Amino acid sequence: MTPRTSVRAGALAAALGAVVLIPAVAAAPAAAATTPTVSCTSAKAGLAAKLKKDITAALANRKGTVAIGLYDRSTKTTCTLRATTAYDSASTVKVTVLATLLWDAKKHDRYLTDREASLAKAMITKSDNNATSTLWKQLGMTKIKGFLSAAGMTKTVPGANGYWGLTQENVTDEQKLLKLVTARNSVLSDNARAYILKLMNQVVSSQRWGTPAGAPSTVTVHVKNGWLQRSTHGWRVHSLGTFNGGGHDYMMSVLTHGNSTMSYGVTTIQNVAKAIHKDLVPTTSGVARYTPTSTPSEAHVAVPPQG
Repeated sequence: MTPRTSVRAGALAAALGAVVLIPAVAAAPAAAATTPTVSCTSAKAGLAAKLKKDITAALANRKGTVAIGLYDRSTKTTCTLRATTAYDSASTVKVTVLATLLWDAKKHDRYLTDREASLAKAMITKSDNNATSTLWKQLGMTKIKGFLSAAGMTKTVPGANGYWGLTQENVTDEQKLLKLVTARNSVLSDNARAYILKLMNQVVSSQRWGTPAGAPSTVTVHVKNGWLQRSTHGWRVHSLGTFNGGGHDYMMSVLTHGNSTMSYGVTTIQNVAKAIHKDLVPTTSGVARYTPTSTPSEAHVAVPPQG
């Protein structure tokens, strides 16, 4: 090899080396995980931006992990935050238990027995745990999973070993359930839907906290809440609500965990609910808005000893 050829070969090798090195030097560091933000869409001009701003403000400086689902049929408005994050259901699963009971009765072309009706009323209006356990055992996993499949609630996982309060749920599936309860469909009969809504409207006052906070008196309120404390993620505090009247038909699911106390989680949910009701249903000064009890209660569901 001549000296000139050797120089060319060295230059080529140097060039190739540079090509190999450049991507390594220029590679960007992995992006840090970003905090999820509220996402809203609406057919009503300006509403999505207002909801996003006000829900975000309601969550400012609040600790814990909050998931939100909102849907208003009248304005085709949807808001979501952490819609696919899984939470322990606590007592909110009781709506699913009642829907499963009614779905199964429809399949067998029968009415609920007096005993079933009594258990259902206690389960929803007073959040009775024993009534829930009785119905959960009666239905069994096959029927519960059958309803979840029919309802398209594909990410809801029933709690094992009778611990129905540890059912895994997310906002997406809870909103699917509330949509089934509030509009005609092939899964739940009109009578079944009316029955569920009637019981959710009759929840005792000490348990009518959460999503109804700030609802105007022009809308009818239906609610089911839940809370549960465990060693991980602290207090889970949840609220499901549907609201209709005054030209609106909307539903809300707010799931939270990582709360230091039960009341802290309740406050977070109610901050969100007040913002949503105010933006969706503006009222004149003469219309009252719902103020929940200052001493909220809810059934504390059973968990395994190590929980």
